[in-house]
Amino acid sequence: MGEEELPQILAGCLKQDRKDQKTLYKTFYGFAMGICLRYAGNRYEAAEILNQGFLKVFTNLEKYNPERPFKAWLGRIMINTSINHYRSNLKMAHMDDLEKAEGLSHSDMPDSMLKYDDLLAMVQRLPQAYRTVFNLYAIEGYTHDEIGKLLGISDGTSKSNLFKARDKLKDMIMKAERRADRPLRTEMYTGDMDHAKLNISYFDGRVLK
Repeated sequence: MGEEELPQILAGCLKQDRKDQKTLYKTFYGFAMGICLRYAGNRYEAAEILNQGFLKVFTNLEKYNPERPFKAWLGRIMINTSINHYRSNLKMAHMDDLEKAEGLSHSDMPDSMLKYDDLLAMVQRLPQAYRTVFNLYAIEGYTHDEIGKLLGISDGTSKSNLFKARDKLKDMIMKAERRADRPLRTEMYTGDMDHAKLNISYFDGRVLK
């Protein structure tokens, strides 16, 4: 489906045309799934979030402003749906409110590059609280204050969860390199994601140092 066809497909979806809804779903499935996979613990959970997100897309399509990029609007819905999923399922066991986390320091991340799927698998292995904060901070660019308001936690808890997330990721990366008996230098590709490249150095300024 080309960009010129999108307005016509969206018009059909507004009329609840099943064929146009299916076309929209298939066209943006990869992009939306790429977002959901980062927040979910596995593909089954990601599919659940994805379907909830598309239901919101179809039931709120009249709120979409055609003057703005549709993909950005859809992506925001998928992120918000992931956050709602977090709120409804998270047990607060990992929500240690450590205000002192801001001052904690740790050694640099290993200088390595992984395939996107490898890093995604590592992020999915994080506890849900850590994974959600990591995604919102490192990928979406939210501040700790904004994350706290989104998730109903303090900014200290957000900082603590980010610190623990990057520490666990550092440990997983180092273990992966030891298993390979050499630094992993493979280019990280984005797969379904709509970013040009996503590698370890991408996070250096915000998360992994």
